Amino acid sequence: MSTTKGPVSQFIEKNYLHFNAAALMDAAKGYETHLLEGGKMMVTLAGAMSTAELGISLAEMIRQGKIDIISCTGANLEEDIMNLVAHSHYKRVPNYRDLSPQDEWDLLENHYNRVTDTCIPEEEAFRRLQKHIHKIWKDADNAGERYFPHEFMYKMLLSGDLEQYYEIDPKNSWMLAAAEMNLPIVVPGWEDSTMGNIFASYVIKNEIKATTMKSGIEYMTWLADWYPKNSGGKGVGFFQIGGGIAGDFPICVVPMLYQDMEMQDIPFWSYFCQISDSTTSYGSYSGAVPNEKITWGKLDVATPKFIVESDATIVVPLIFAWLLDQ
Repeated sequence: MSTTKGPVSQFIEKNYLHFNAAALMDAAKGYETHLLEGGKMMVTLAGAMSTAELGISLAEMIRQGKIDIISCTGANLEEDIMNLVAHSHYKRVPNYRDLSPQDEWDLLENHYNRVTDTCIPEEEAFRRLQKHIHKIWKDADNAGERYFPHEFMYKMLLSGDLEQYYEIDPKNSWMLAAAEMNLPIVVPGWEDSTMGNIFASYVIKNEIKATTMKSGIEYMTWLADWYPKNSGGKGVGFFQIGGGIAGDFPICVVPMLYQDMEMQDIPFWSYFCQISDSTTSYGSYSGAVPNEKITWGKLDVATPKFIVESDATIVVPLIFAWLLDQ
């Protein structure tokens, strides 16, 4: 039994001995070993992990330097900030499985957008952010400046303009922790988000130029510069929460550099873990076992590989608790 660990870690080490529980424990210890040996770690966020309030543990992981870079969907980027400024206005619907189409319509009429059992309030969350981020977009547009989606969010957070609305302890906002440390983030497919849709509406109305927002291709070229500079020694690990574009986009930087840029000395990702309840299936990235990534030039034969086929909202806070000695 690890003597430096807190009660949560001691509990999982004692009880999580087989099947997905053992895979969780193995993945946590593998992550820990990777960091102790000097490795860096990318964490990817799919789904609605911010609305699941992963920030409670993720923010502390960022502050303690146990995450070096994040790849996330546009939804996760914005929804952590929405939770920061509108938490008391969220509506929980524990009986969401029983809702009729009319029940769902009633939620819409009351300006609630449902994510499983949690409804995000349109006015206090979406529109509150829109008012502030629009000014930052517009100022950049007028000045002929261009930034990435997360850089605009960082500007908004660091300006202090949102502090008047804070409704949770700010230490539980992973985006605030990331902004304060200027943590590198890539946001593939950012256009597929509420703020992305709102930005597009301003472009359509000729209020803002599309080029004011840096693109996904520019994220990839930025990552192609970051990876070789950070993959020396033990290398960069890949901790994937869910599947989809948040994981598939950044993991491809390695084969792109090796195969398309013909950089023969590019190291593979040096640790891999995926937490997903996607079943192994035909043609699915999320449902592919880690070994398939060997054939795509992403992982090496010897790369430590872990997959925990379970609910990330349950599994990830436990793994983070282990890494934080809780």
